[in-house]
Order: sequence, then structure tokens, then C-alpha cells
Amino acid sequence: MTQGWIKAIGMMSGTSLDGVDAALIETDGINVRRSDHSVFVPYTPQLRERMRACFGNRTATNTEHVVADDLTQVHVGAVNMLLAKAQVAASDIGVIGFHGQTVFHEPGAGITRQIGTPEMLAEQTGIPVVADFRLADVAAGGEGAPLVPVYHAALMKSTGIDIPVAVLNIGGVSNVTWIGPDDELLAFDCGPGNARLDDWMLRHTGNPVDLNGATASSGHPDPMVEVKFLEDPYFDRVPPKSLDRDDMAARIDGLVVEAALDVADGAATLAQCTVAAIVAGVNHLPAAPLQWFVCGGGRHNQYLMEHLNRRLGVPVRSVDDLDWDGDAVEAECFGYLAVRHLRNLPLSFPGTTGVPHPCPGGRLYHTKKAA
Repeated sequence: MTQGWIKAIGMMSGTSLDGVDAALIETDGINVRRSDHSVFVPYTPQLRERMRACFGNRTATNTEHVVADDLTQVHVGAVNMLLAKAQVAASDIGVIGFHGQTVFHEPGAGITRQIGTPEMLAEQTGIPVVADFRLADVAAGGEGAPLVPVYHAALMKSTGIDIPVAVLNIGGVSNVTWIGPDDELLAFDCGPGNARLDDWMLRHTGNPVDLNGATASSGHPDPMVEVKFLEDPYFDRVPPKSLDRDDMAARIDGLVVEAALDVADGAATLAQCTVAAIVAGVNHLPAAPLQWFVCGGGRHNQYLMEHLNRRLGVPVRSVDDLDWDGDAVEAECFGYLAVRHLRNLPLSFPGTTGVPHPCPGGRLYHTKKAA
């Protein structure tokens, strides 16, 4: 493909299982122009539970392909909605970056699984699709996650923010990108993000989220649960390192149940465990960040943000303060990575996933017409 700027759509379905984010960017694979055009399409409760039933499957089940097709149809709808919102024709889009839904992630066993039907997305939108972003990294010995650090670094270049700086994503899992001098990158999954708290709220209230952290704010965290939680050997592992959504689930849920906490105290305790995991991650950074910028759904949780500010001891701000769209950063990233695939540029690096050398990734799915 010729050099130059490409309009790309990035799509993300995160471990929080709330729905699909789609965003439009323009990039040459190195620099980025954000469009401020993005959409979110929620999953129905029924599809969400069918997707949840796929979690933990090391290999595909007989019914999984049906779920994959159905979630892909939601992505098709999101693309069409985004094109209409941005008033852009499909023919003007060079590529779609399609992450799919992670259902199993165990890089130590050489396995990372994202479900979705990229060939369906390409055919129904008429736009080439890049998917399977994590496979090459894991095959090369990397963690396969996180992949967003190279995009964080590309965005941060134009801000003039003093370094070192950290970009923290709080989705179902929390992950940090540390950006240091000379474009040095270190990244890893810190621990549970919103997943444990979301599941707790759904189980006890029927609501899949603690809106603005209101329930946690009304409770009192159990400090002994946090102490026991931090005994997990994951926190001593030297990064890069990554987690599956349900890693630590049995342990942390068991600790909360053992403590016999009510809904509010349980929410506060789970939120404090998210904060504690992030704070523990500072021990692995080459130098303490001067500031932290938070993206993902967790930045809307005022309880999390207040306690991160208190315990990290430096400013913790939303990436929206940088004029980024904190809800769309991960989706934008996969548009960026799709163009990097087209340009044969690496997606992951020794400092971000532990891969031995900078690693390209992804697989291109053409439309039938293009093929």
C-alpha cells in the first residue's frame, strides 16, 4: 500500500462486556489525527450473557461461532452508525481494525482467543478488516497484551506533557503504559479493573456497574481483604505481564464472601483492591510518573479516581483533560494498529509485551470484491 494518511475505523469490545466502541481516525501508522467521531453500541443483556458463557473456553465450542457472528453483527451496525455520524462513505475508509471479544488469555500456554467473524465484517461493510492482533505476539513468546501502549505514546507526543508519565486504562482489567525518555515504553496489566466490581453489582443489584462509584462511596472497605489480595504472586512478577479477565476472580471473590460484606462494603473493598493493584504496579516502573492520565470506563468512577489521587501522591487526571476521548482511546488504537499492519510496522515491543523483538501482527481480511 502506498505511503500516506489513511482513514481507519477502530473497534473494541472490552472485557467489561458493555458493548462495542467504534472510532474514526486518520493515520500514516506513526502520527495520528483524531476525528472526535465515535459511537458506542451496547450489547443486549441476552447477548452479553451468551458471550460471558464463552469465557474460559480454551478451544472453540460448537455454539461459539453463533455468538461470534451475532457480536459481529453488532460491529457492523456500529460501523454504519459511525459512518452516518461522521458523514463519511465506506469507500473513503481504508481499513477497519477489529479486535473481537477476548474469551481466553493464557499466554504462558501460548493461547489467546478473541472471537468474532472478521470476514463477515469485511463483506457486510465493504471495507478491508485487520483482526487477530494478538496471535503473532503470543506465538513469538510475548504476553499478547497490552497492545495500546504504542498508540498512547503516539498521542502523548503532541501534548507537551513532562515525562515520565503514565497512561492508565481501567477497563475490565487495568493496565498501565509508562512513557519515559527517548520513547522508552514499559507496559503491563496491573490487576482487576472494573470486572470484579461490575460482576458484584450485577449479582447483588441487577445493575452491571457502580455508577460514578456511588455504592462504593457509601461503603467501608475491609482492609484485610486488600492485604490478603496483595499476597497474590502476580504482583511480584516482573513485567511485562498480562491477565485474563477472570484471573484472580475466584481468589478475590472468595475473600469478599469470606468477609461477609454487604453490598456497599463489598463494592468499596473491590474498588480498593483495584486501586491497590495499580499502586503496587509503581514498584515495577523505572521511575515514578509525574502524572497519571486515566482512560476507560473506570475514570467515571469518582471513588476510584479520588483514591488513586490520594494513594499515588501525584496528579491523577482523566485523559479528557488532554482533549482525548477517554471512552474511545482503545477503539481508536485498533484503527491505528490496523494501519500499522498495512505498513508492516510493529504493534508490540519487548517493553510492552515481553516479546523478544518488535513484532508486527494482525491478519488482513479482504472483501470478496477486493479478493
